[in-house]
Amino acid sequence: MKNNLGNALWKKHILVLLALTMLFALTACGAEKSVPSEDTQDTVESVSTDTEWTVYWYLCGSDLESNYCAATNDLAELMDVKLPENVKVIIQTGGTSSWQNEVVSADTLGRYVYDHNGLQLVEELPSASMGDAQTLKDFLTFGKENYPAKRTAVVFWNHGGGSVSGAAFDELYGMDSLSLAEMYQAFSETFGENPQNQPVDIIGFDTCLMATVDTAYTFSDIGKYLVASQEVEPGNGWLYSGWLGALAGTPDMEPLELSKVICDSYVQGCEEVGTEDNITLSVTDLSKISNLVAAYDDFGKEALASALENPTFFAHFSQIANNVENYGGNTREQGYTNMTDLGTLALKSSELLPETSGIVTAAITNCVVYKVNGKYRPESAGLSCYYSYNGDVEDFNAYAGIGPADSFKYLYAYGLTGELSEQGMDYISQMNYNALPELMTLNSVNWNDIPVTVDENGNSTLTLGSEAIDILSSLTFDLYYADPEEDILLCLGSDNDIVSDWENGVFKDNFRGVWGSLDGALCYMEIAYEGESYNQYSVPILLNGENYNLMVIYDFETGEYSIEGARKPLDESGAADKNLRYLVEGDVIQTIHYATAISGGGDELTAVPIDTITVTPETAFAETELGDGIFIMMYVMQDSQGNVASSAAVTFESSGGEILTSVE
Repeated sequence: MKNNLGNALWKKHILVLLALTMLFALTACGAEKSVPSEDTQDTVESVSTDTEWTVYWYLCGSDLESNYCAATNDLAELMDVKLPENVKVIIQTGGTSSWQNEVVSADTLGRYVYDHNGLQLVEELPSASMGDAQTLKDFLTFGKENYPAKRTAVVFWNHGGGSVSGAAFDELYGMDSLSLAEMYQAFSETFGENPQNQPVDIIGFDTCLMATVDTAYTFSDIGKYLVASQEVEPGNGWLYSGWLGALAGTPDMEPLELSKVICDSYVQGCEEVGTEDNITLSVTDLSKISNLVAAYDDFGKEALASALENPTFFAHFSQIANNVENYGGNTREQGYTNMTDLGTLALKSSELLPETSGIVTAAITNCVVYKVNGKYRPESAGLSCYYSYNGDVEDFNAYAGIGPADSFKYLYAYGLTGELSEQGMDYISQMNYNALPELMTLNSVNWNDIPVTVDENGNSTLTLGSEAIDILSSLTFDLYYADPEEDILLCLGSDNDIVSDWENGVFKDNFRGVWGSLDGALCYMEIAYEGESYNQYSVPILLNGENYNLMVIYDFETGEYSIEGARKPLDESGAADKNLRYLVEGDVIQTIHYATAISGGGDELTAVPIDTITVTPETAFAETELGDGIFIMMYVMQDSQGNVASSAAVTFESSGGEILTSVE
């Protein structure tokens, strides 16, 4: 990836510094940058209007540039392309504390044009937040007035946070970001709205998590095609030399064809640096999004009606959602983006919601006209939707003002709180419902510390009964290591290696005396996704002293783990880390566990570094025998509101290869 981890990319970085410096010397007025003179403005206004394509590149560098040189590397890719006279790229730079080149200033907003003459600085403005609607509007207006073209594409470059958090997080202004509402305001005030003939041909997000039904709806009367990723993007992002090189060779390329080229070149670029396993990128025909929104709203209405008829719907629906690809992490360690694949959610709900689920899947197939995905994102249908994996009401309230489907807003409000606002009650009254049945949650039963039995073979069994399937969204287990002599209890994490009989509510452990480890050092690991062919885990670590999560895949076919890379957790602004960091020889990793004193009752777990590992070419994640010692397992139950209950403890005392099981 392009964060100076390879010699070839580092050489490319040096070349772009030289190229940019030479071009700057030819185009800038002296050593100090300044606001353009009248002569410069005249040059801007006299640009030919015979341009086939103008690409607006909103290049918000943030920490991706200041820490990893990612924006500079993508500028290098752009400058690998020799553009014809009728293709132009307009660039606005900003949003980072420092640029890793000698040309772009972090103290101002810079406007550049890259065309057949190369790169030219045409305007500098006082610093302002790239996450502000007015900053975006000013740039769009600048491009529209000075660089008219037959075709227009607008590309956002930065972090993305999904429907709630938006994109373009400005490092200089507290990671201020553009919400979907702010984007719409800037676009509509610049270009106007026309759902029959949208004024912008392509709206692209070289960011994380922005291929959502909410994003598509936002731009449906502004843009013809949306190109965006459901999943977190790797740091290399789009391959600018690839798709702009193709456009240079065929300047009259149609918008759909160019959108497909962006996707295909993205795969090419990821394959070149080995980041292709988890990628997604899709092309949505925004002229067809109204049919999807209508189907999605009807899907929500059927779900809401089902919940009002029988509130156990929430447990059944959450069980489905927990087995659908979700994007951006959604674990305690990574944080929660609460974005899930809409197509698969509808497909897997066909028995639960038979009247509308098929219509949703057909509508997605109709409007997502092209997509690419890696082998560990096989369910990607092209557009995500909101689902509350963490049960956080505050996060949901932020979403409630965004989405296009009122039915889902009221469904989730009822499911998370058991209540509806006055507007919500009016809404369900129009559906001929006048009361809210009481919800079935973990608060309705007393399953905390519920007893566990052990059979003659040493296998523990948790028996909840048939009502479990009507209450729980998931059932996993937490594993602990206990050292009474040192008075310490270490949490090793969570997994789903349980033999489950949901129909009867009977769950048995499959404890084999093994756990995940990095170079033999036991790790804390959380299951992030339960798939049919693989599981994904999040492993918190300190990587050279900074907080990261290793992204680890367990492939059922090979029976082996693989390390996909490391990402930082979601920050407070909701930005997902675009920089997938590979482990390189010499990196120092400290494993993180959660510990407490046994004598203290084990209530307060504190994150502590345990083992230190120096990365070598042979560093790997694998199952490791736990060895002799005392290990404690508790079944962990969760409902659709995020309430959690734990069973009584099961103790495994391992000695000389024998495991003795007991319960409290």
